[in-house]
Amino acid sequence: MESTRAESGGRTAGSGWSTRAGGGADDYLRAREGSENFPVALRMLPADVRVHLGAVYDVARVIDDLGDQAPGDRTALLRDFRSDLAKIWAPGSPEPDAPVLRRLAESVRAKHLSHKPFDDLIEANLVDQEVETYPTYEDLVEYCELSANPVGRIVLEVFEASTPERAELSDRICTALQIVEHCQDVAEDRRAGRIYLPLEDLNRFGVTATDLDAPTASAAVRRLVAFEAERATALLNSGTALLGQLRGWARLAVRGYVAGGGAALLALRRADWDVLSGTPHARKTDLVRQLIAVSRDRRVGS
Repeated sequence: MESTRAESGGRTAGSGWSTRAGGGADDYLRAREGSENFPVALRMLPADVRVHLGAVYDVARVIDDLGDQAPGDRTALLRDFRSDLAKIWAPGSPEPDAPVLRRLAESVRAKHLSHKPFDDLIEANLVDQEVETYPTYEDLVEYCELSANPVGRIVLEVFEASTPERAELSDRICTALQIVEHCQDVAEDRRAGRIYLPLEDLNRFGVTATDLDAPTASAAVRRLVAFEAERATALLNSGTALLGQLRGWARLAVRGYVAGGGAALLALRRADWDVLSGTPHARKTDLVRQLIAVSRDRRVGS
């Protein structure tokens, strides 16, 4: 659908993008749900929780797609969406223009959700418009503080289970999950002009940027991916103490996210760390194995 202005409050977004951020978002977002783990995991939760987490998912999805796929000036689109988002927390401000944000506003009021995590997600996508590589692991972790950790903090708030200690443990889980995703998506990210794996580690294993353009992973690339995945595995397991502090549906939801990360790690291992010939996908049996491991307080991802 052609539009001269995105309903998110943004500038010209090109064909289809006004509906994705605005009034026609439902069909687009529901189509995305079928292939993504986050909304699939929601189906086991009570209806009221699904509504709030679904509203969060929709906004996060739109933010990511404005940053990754929208034609035109993505920075301008993200900044306009940020301004529209801020209306939710601004006293006396009108409702947001984008329907996806008006739905989020209902959840914000019901669950007293914080502004900062959503703003951080937008900031992560703004960073993506300018930053193509990360020199060190610490730089990558700092990026994950914007791109991944806010999601876990929002989930804790939805379940009214947030404390500083739990947020810190959640950050470990979310950063680990993000790094696992970066391991899976090396080829896709490279085609988009980005390398998320730290450059210091590429140098350590003798990997060049052009090595990531190959149709299959070399031995050096495999060693690099294995190293990053093992580091993510340790970080993921260091955060699972969070599960012992949660109860009920909150514990079940976070257990599912941890098991999903563990299953992704098993898929990477099964592919012998070759992430260039195709994205390694977890099997249902992987997820079952990891759910059992999590429920028995065993190490996940190995």
